[in-house]
Parts: sequence; structure tokens; C-alpha cells
Amino acid sequence: MTDNNTKNALVAYTSHIADNSLIIGHRMSEWCYKAPALEMELALINCALDYIGQATQLYTYAAEVEGKGRNEDDFAYNKDEQDYRNLLLTELPKGDWGYSIARLFFFSAFAKLFYEKLMDSSDETLAGIAGKAVKEVAYHLRFSGEWLIRLGDGTEESHERVQQSVNDLWPFVGEMFTMTDMEKALLEEGIAVDTTALKADWDEIINQGLAQATLTRPENDWAQTGGKETGHHTEHMGFILTDLHYMQRRYPGLEW
Repeated sequence: MTDNNTKNALVAYTSHIADNSLIIGHRMSEWCYKAPALEMELALINCALDYIGQATQLYTYAAEVEGKGRNEDDFAYNKDEQDYRNLLLTELPKGDWGYSIARLFFFSAFAKLFYEKLMDSSDETLAGIAGKAVKEVAYHLRFSGEWLIRLGDGTEESHERVQQSVNDLWPFVGEMFTMTDMEKALLEEGIAVDTTALKADWDEIINQGLAQATLTRPENDWAQTGGKETGHHTEHMGFILTDLHYMQRRYPGLEW
């Protein structure tokens, strides 16, 4: 790629990673004052803050690389729905406690593997952000994995409900391991992560976690895609953006 193409691809790639963190962070923040117990609420809100912090760092870097005077708030709040390239998994409704835990387990297992590889990126800023983020998502994985076991190997009702959550979320996990043309190009330059190569290790983590939780891994590996590559989202994304965009639409240019 030419230098200009590389810059544009790097902005898009960094923004994609940030979109994932922002949207799943927002979803987890919806548990504020609604969790089953205060301790659980604080733990999940801390996870949300970690992801939103990652998004802030990544958007800030994307704005610096772009060099057009935009900032992290512009990337987060001032773009159309199709300009968000987050994984569909991150935008699904929060559901019940087991649903959120299962989603966090699937995503944080991927995020841990992803950031471990991104630490080797030839882009020093991305590698540095990854070095901090990997410690955070390792906790998210441990927290969600422990809760998955408690629910799956708990009461008959908790087992049935979290198994249904696993089944409902499963069609959306495959998108994590797809590669866009932009990612493939950046991979050749040593910048991006080969997400297809993460699948085997992710399977091992997930299989072990599901087995400990006495849960069954769905057999159908068909994957729903669209958010990452084309910006085509589920019907839930618009409701998220209604919340996220309100302040900037009501008070343009507002800064915290």
C-alpha cells in the first residue's frame, strides 16, 4: 500500500477495534444499578470502564493518525451507523445476567488473544495500548468464566437459562475470526492481527469453560456477519446510538 493508503487503513483499523470496546462497554454499563448484587454490579461496571478507556485511547490515536482535527469524541459520537465497524456480538441487548456473562466470556476470550498478538504489532502505539489492555481483558475473562461455571453448574433454572444464552449468542461469535481486505493488507505490513489464527486457541478456552460449567457447545458454526466489514448492523444498534449520540446532537461540540 502507498503511505496514504496505509494511513487510511490504520485509521479504519484502529477505529474498528475502538468501536468494539465502546459498544460492549456501553452494553455492560447498562447494568449500573440493575445487577443482582452490588458486588456484581461494581465488577461489571469496572469491566465497562476498562473497555471505554481502551476505546478512548484508540480513538485518540486514530484522530492523530488521520490528522484532520477530529478528536476521540468525534470518532465515538459523530458518525453514522454504517461508519461503526464493531462486531455484531457487542451490540446485542444486555439480556439477563447469564446472557451478559456468556457474551463477556466469548468476547473477552477473543480480546485477550487479540491483544496478546497486537502487542507484537509494528505500530508502537497500538502495541503499547495492547500491553495495557491485555491485563484488563484477562480479568474480564477470569470474572466471566467463574460466573459461567456458577450459573451452568448451579440450579436447574440457572443452567437452562445460561445454556439458552450460549445458544442464542453462538451465531455471532464467528465474525470475530473473519478478516477484511483492509486487515489483510495491514497484516502484510506487520500492523494488524491475523484473527483467523486465533480461532484454535479461542476454541480451547471456550471448550474448557463450557465443560467446567456443564454446558453444551452448539454444533452449528454458521456465522452472522456484517458489522465489521460493511457496517450493516442488527436492529439493536440504532437504539444504542440514540443514547450515545444524544448529548452531541443536543449540544454540538460539548466537551466533558
